[in-house]
Amino acid sequence: MIYNCYIIVKILKICKGESAVMLYIIVNELHLKGKKIKKLQEAESVFQRAGIEYEVLKTTHAGHAKEYVAELTKGSGNVIVSMGGDGTLHEILNGYVNFEDNPLGIIPFGTGNDFAAAAGIPLDVKEAAEIIAFRTPSFVDFIELSSGLRSINAVGMGLDVEVLRRTYSGKHHGKSKYFRSLLATLFKFKSVNFTAEYDGKTEKRFGLIAALGNGRQIGGGIELFPEAKIDDGYLDLIIVDYISRIKLFAALLKLMRGKVNSVKEATVLKVKEAKFTVDEGEFYIQAEGELYKNMPVEAKIVTEKLKIFL
Repeated sequence: MIYNCYIIVKILKICKGESAVMLYIIVNELHLKGKKIKKLQEAESVFQRAGIEYEVLKTTHAGHAKEYVAELTKGSGNVIVSMGGDGTLHEILNGYVNFEDNPLGIIPFGTGNDFAAAAGIPLDVKEAAEIIAFRTPSFVDFIELSSGLRSINAVGMGLDVEVLRRTYSGKHHGKSKYFRSLLATLFKFKSVNFTAEYDGKTEKRFGLIAALGNGRQIGGGIELFPEAKIDDGYLDLIIVDYISRIKLFAALLKLMRGKVNSVKEATVLKVKEAKFTVDEGEFYIQAEGELYKNMPVEAKIVTEKLKIFL
């Protein structure tokens, strides 16, 4: 688990007629250093000017934010604000007990911020906080696996997972390490046999990537799902079959630029449900960059449950 910086801000009683809104802030203590402390203060100043009382809750270990959210969403009337990256959102989404009247706000504060890009949320902390303070939330979709795991941006297996495993194996992370890992993986990764089920079909495939998107991009800007919309009620499916090494780099450049339809080995569809199962051996999947071992990608799209400030 990679630590992310999050905020769950507690708004104690913003009265709208007879209703009251509660909003909470959670921050990863390890990331509150230097300029990031000032960024937190910028977000706080927005809530102060809006007359919102808040409390900063600091996380100290993996899963801490999930614990906070599970407690905060047992009832209704709390606003959960994620100040972090996609890993933060992943943990918070999986902490939800009750979605009713517990909307989510996002202040992008991570390395990739892929879902925030799909949601059109600005990277500027002040602007993102103002969206939470002064706008009303709207329904967005998310992905749910048969295991109960939820994913707000993308879930999948194959080449991208091996890149992440290589990225996380060292002490340093970030976009530059990700792309170095990508180049190294290109020379070592082998396609795998898996079964794909979607649109009433069951197919045996031998490929590089099998993934489902709710957001448009992964890896800090790789537009693997350029047609995805976070509120259209569909999963964007992509399967990339075997590509010889001599052609692989050119194909990946097209995928990274959002030109998936120009890669002849790629199957691209919008579906409601899909399942990918590796035929033999151990494997990993990823959801928002978090890795899970031997968990089948048996997924469906969930609509009209989660509200986000957009």
